[in-house]
Amino acid sequence: MTVKKWTSKLATLALSLSVVGAAAPALAAEAPESIVIGYALAKTGPNAPGASTTQRPNYEMWVEEVNKAGGIMLSKYGKRVPITVVEYDDRSSTEEAVRAVERLITQDEVDLLLPPWGTATNLAVAPLFDKHGYPQLGTTNLTDKADQFAKRWPNHYFLLGSASMYANGLFDTLADALKEGKINNKIAMISVADGFGVESASAARKAAQAKGFELVMDESYPVGTSDLSTLLNQVKASGADTFIAYSYPPDTILISDQARIISLNPKVFYTGVGTQFPFFIGKYGAQGVEGQMSLGGIDGTSKAIQEYRARHKEVTGKDTDYWGSQVSYASLQMLQQAIERVGEIDREKISAELKKGGFETILGDIKIVNNQLVGIFTVGQWQNGVFQGVGPKDLKGAQPVIIPKPDWKK
Repeated sequence: MTVKKWTSKLATLALSLSVVGAAAPALAAEAPESIVIGYALAKTGPNAPGASTTQRPNYEMWVEEVNKAGGIMLSKYGKRVPITVVEYDDRSSTEEAVRAVERLITQDEVDLLLPPWGTATNLAVAPLFDKHGYPQLGTTNLTDKADQFAKRWPNHYFLLGSASMYANGLFDTLADALKEGKINNKIAMISVADGFGVESASAARKAAQAKGFELVMDESYPVGTSDLSTLLNQVKASGADTFIAYSYPPDTILISDQARIISLNPKVFYTGVGTQFPFFIGKYGAQGVEGQMSLGGIDGTSKAIQEYRARHKEVTGKDTDYWGSQVSYASLQMLQQAIERVGEIDREKISAELKKGGFETILGDIKIVNNQLVGIFTVGQWQNGVFQGVGPKDLKGAQPVIIPKPDWKK
């Protein structure tokens, strides 16, 4: 060969080797053995009933379904990767939740985090999620400061909406009943002195004033209160046709028990978290809860939700609630779809995908707007054994509200 030809051959060989060398890291990249997901949920304390109903069964069911299918598809490696879980009990303590989440991040080095239960706990751990770049799909936190918090923590998503959304939905329903002459304009309200109760009661005051209602009673009570009979007797003596309690599950049961004892049965009886739970109808029976109202509700006619509920029962052995359970499972569907679109465990890219992407879920095609999920039921009512969505009344599957509430029955 001539020197010129050798030079050309060597240049071609060098170029080929450089291309192979550049591609080598990508070809050599190995898929992780698993995607490590961590969470801290209450197994003990007053938050345990909520966490054990709304979140843990959905977390466990989703992980089992994903792993049964071979894992989450990571296109960067051209294969499915299974999930492993690290879980801690936060003992219904915000301080313990913060310590547990910090441990998950710094010691366990989990790839992704799932949120805890409750407004106060979600807000307590939000700075840690944000500091370390973990998206936080909050499915049980309800606050009127979602817009402010989203600016502070851009990867925090409020999937239950805002306290005002629920208060406005309730008072739209009450305003219709007032206009129809079914109730008077007097409201008696009590609320738990925690993040959820404080935010919800504040939103309710504004909504009541806007709709021309009079708050004849507005009292709060401490978390863990074991006797509310004094407050409930005040409600009974108030002359209000509408009773509202922004309560947590133990309080919701306490209120419902003591209301029956003192024959407190106003035309609208609205209680908080727990009213939508399976143990609630299990305790009182379908007739015993007929007409009782609360936050949330489902489209009882939805085939996708019916199939999800049946699958949930089969896999976990538990019934779902009629509010946060559906949202919790939908959030996991969103997370999986975001991961698979990104094709790798890159938290920054996953968060960006959550912001922009539409998702196919059991709730239908949904999308996050301004870090919040909209278009879900805000008012529900027990009707014939189903906690049915009744407001907003123009949502698909909404049923007419029953006012006045029937008498208490065993």
